[in-house]
Amino acid sequence: MEQYNPYTNLDTFVRRLKKIGIEIMCASNYPWMYLDSVNGKRVTEIEGANHGFCIGFSPIRNNEPFKFTMDYKTMFDLIRRYAER
Repeated sequence: MEQYNPYTNLDTFVRRLKKIGIEIMCASNYPWMYLDSVNGKRVTEIEGANHGFCIGFSPIRNNEPFKFTMDYKTMFDLIRRYAER
């Protein structure tokens, strides 16, 4: 029996960015998930939380998926800025 992975949508997001040459690292302070770095460059912006650029929330209950906090446009704008540096 296959175990449920609540982070499937986050894993897919990271894998798809990696295919186009952008590698992101995330950090977590439960339940917040922060965008920590893009292509090795530390993200310094603070958005959606007090300690970093919050991209989503870890699930609180079983069988709930990871939830992104904002629209993809905002995240891609930030990722694009750091990838071009």
